[in-house]
Amino acid sequence: MQTTTELKILDRLLDPIRDCLTVEVAARLVGLRADEATQSLLDQLAEKNAEGTITPDERAEYESLVTAGNLIAVLQAKARSVLGGR
Repeated sequence: MQTTTELKILDRLLDPIRDCLTVEVAARLVGLRADEATQSLLDQLAEKNAEGTITPDERAEYESLVTAGNLIAVLQAKARSVLGGR
């Protein structure tokens, strides 16, 4: 799982992307959501993780999904700043 420090670094590294976003692209980024199957898988793995019944392979998949979600969340924050600034 990513730490707060890792998320701050990711935010800093992705900061220049804000300058590349058009209003249209920013709006699409803000609207991104996981498809139903992916969200269901994430929910199942999160539950197993909380219960302590997650396997090593499932944990790796869960961590990958969380990392991807964090990346998307940072990009969405950048997009929101574009939309709010115009």
